[in-house]
Amino acid sequence: MRFVVFIFNYKHKFLFREGGFMIYFDNAATTKNKPAEVIDAVIDALKNFGNSSRGVYEESLSADRVVFDTRKKLAKMFNVGNSRQVVFTKNATESLNIAINGLFSEKEHIITSVAEHNSVLRPINYLRAKGAEVSYINVFENGVLNLDELSKLVKVNTKGIVLTHASNVTGNITDIRKVGDFCRENNLIFVVDASQTAGAFNIDMKEMNIDVLCFTGHKSMLAPQGVGVLCVREEIYIRPLIVGGSGTHSYDEFQPDKMPTRLEAGTLNAHGIAGLHVSIEYILRNKMENLTKRALELSRKFYDGVSKLPEVKIYGDFETEYRAPIVSLNISDMDSSEVSSMLYEEFKISTRPGAHCAPLIHKALGTVDQGMVRFSFSHSNSDEEIELAINAIKKIIDDRR
Repeated sequence: MRFVVFIFNYKHKFLFREGGFMIYFDNAATTKNKPAEVIDAVIDALKNFGNSSRGVYEESLSADRVVFDTRKKLAKMFNVGNSRQVVFTKNATESLNIAINGLFSEKEHIITSVAEHNSVLRPINYLRAKGAEVSYINVFENGVLNLDELSKLVKVNTKGIVLTHASNVTGNITDIRKVGDFCRENNLIFVVDASQTAGAFNIDMKEMNIDVLCFTGHKSMLAPQGVGVLCVREEIYIRPLIVGGSGTHSYDEFQPDKMPTRLEAGTLNAHGIAGLHVSIEYILRNKMENLTKRALELSRKFYDGVSKLPEVKIYGDFETEYRAPIVSLNISDMDSSEVSSMLYEEFKISTRPGAHCAPLIHKALGTVDQGMVRFSFSHSNSDEEIELAINAIKKIIDDRR
């Protein structure tokens, strides 16, 4: 039996709790509380799976079946079309590297934004160093992308646009349907980084005119780490980034061109895919919109509790309900790492400080030196945890006086 001890303070009810318990508010980095059936699926796969597409014995075929069925589920979930266009990688970073390096060259122009994660910026920077042209969509003061700039940024040699669906720093969501329509009208390839939104918000590749969708399994998809996904429209050809064993066509000198083998060299993480297979079922059974609604209710409750506190500055657009469940803040001139350390050491609250691998948005919002403290929420969090976090912020502020 587990016991929770709440420490009472005359100013702050339920100030913090003891007993080795930790409040986890870093779900934008990875969701910690996975469904029990996901954990069971991974354990079962570890015990029973062989190497998929490498044999005709039961252990190999068991892995094959789960990999095949997970492709089908993902193709349906994101309206990809042909399930062969669903490629498994190890994370969103690998998916984005495959897409960016396999679609663009040093002679072309790419449009991206200042809200991007380094998983987008760095592959593009390497192309820029070789001669590619890059333009960046800027943000307003609240961190929202100024999509009106798009028409001014397009050049004769523009090949495509690479954008995040939701900022991992501010939680602001990009109108990707609007950008997708713009890409179709201008014959541009549209690559979307859905790391923060896949599994939490509806994404329809066909309706939103998305050519390539990149995301990871370990965030809102509620799957284990080590599984990424790359969904590609059938008309789009991506050059392979990694080549090697494929389990088929072993005598070919080059990587087989057929999808998904073209982009899936080497052994797949079938154990992780088994977890993703079950996490998709969990999301569908519990209704994605309900899970996200709960996470957003918690994030709004936290925002309402801290946004009017003296010395607290919040970043992002909170005038809209359509946003990721992220609240990033600073307390006066305190370094974000100091605040985050205090939250964990004194209150056992886990947050993410610093630059969040997204340097340009911090430059745009003026937080390069200070960083931000990011709270990111899941449906698995509780109202009680929100109250504890609000009181922790109040206590940090009071202690400064």
